[in-house]
Amino acid sequence: MAISLCAGLLALSAPAKAQDGASAQKILRVCQDPNNLPMSDRQDRGYENKIAELFAGKLGWKLEHSWYPQRMGFIRNSLKAKIDGTDTFKCDVVTGVSTDFEMGLVTQPYLASTYAMAFIKGKGLDAIKTPADLLALPRAVRDKLKIGIFARSPASDWLLKNGLIAQMVSYSPQTGDPDQYPGQLIDRDLANGTVDVAIAWGPIVGYFARQATGAPITVVPFKPSEDGIRYGFSIAMGVRYGDNKLRDQLNALIASSQPEIAQIFRDYGVPVTALPAPIAVVAAPS
Repeated sequence: MAISLCAGLLALSAPAKAQDGASAQKILRVCQDPNNLPMSDRQDRGYENKIAELFAGKLGWKLEHSWYPQRMGFIRNSLKAKIDGTDTFKCDVVTGVSTDFEMGLVTQPYLASTYAMAFIKGKGLDAIKTPADLLALPRAVRDKLKIGIFARSPASDWLLKNGLIAQMVSYSPQTGDPDQYPGQLIDRDLANGTVDVAIAWGPIVGYFARQATGAPITVVPFKPSEDGIRYGFSIAMGVRYGDNKLRDQLNALIASSQPEIAQIFRDYGVPVTALPAPIAVVAAPS
């Protein structure tokens, strides 16, 4: 009878222990944009999606997403927002921030890239191998070009510096329309002739040039810094202030995953520049 009673208690306790183990599984909660290829989208087709999957796999953690357009209010509605009625934050890691991110702790950078220009092959611009080559075109040719750029970007600075404002077709970097995405400059307006040349952040240009289904698109990167204009930037991850442990875990993953990350960027056509030297770790404010 005692043996039967013990067996019954063990049978009852086993599921409870299994449930406790399941609930204790660690989760990598990432804050990502649902429509921002090549960085991320809700179908997990972006390179930030792939890097998050890689890191969760290496940690042995479950991967969860919090989706919000990465524009005004993104951090407030993702990294700093809690799930309604709970003390649990919607997410713990922003997978793409600049290294001067000030709204949380920043990891070491995992990507360094630069702005790039793109044009369709066979349309009279094939001699352009550097941005300076566009400036050297005959004036009659250059003055007819429609050059698509995002406002308040290094691309607009380059046009202004070189007297090409009359050729500028300006796009808003934050339209407020969640259905719009930066790559439309390449895969729609460059492809259909609305613009002759597009200048944007290199990962966007490289990815959508590779995805083009019509005429081939040439990608010409800018140097990271030239003529007093900065075109190159480093991308890292961000966590909340005080979450030093998670920041350090991500730093270790970034360091140990360089071959896999480099392959992801090759798969996405991302123009990569040299990563800067490791930055000093900044302690969380008390």
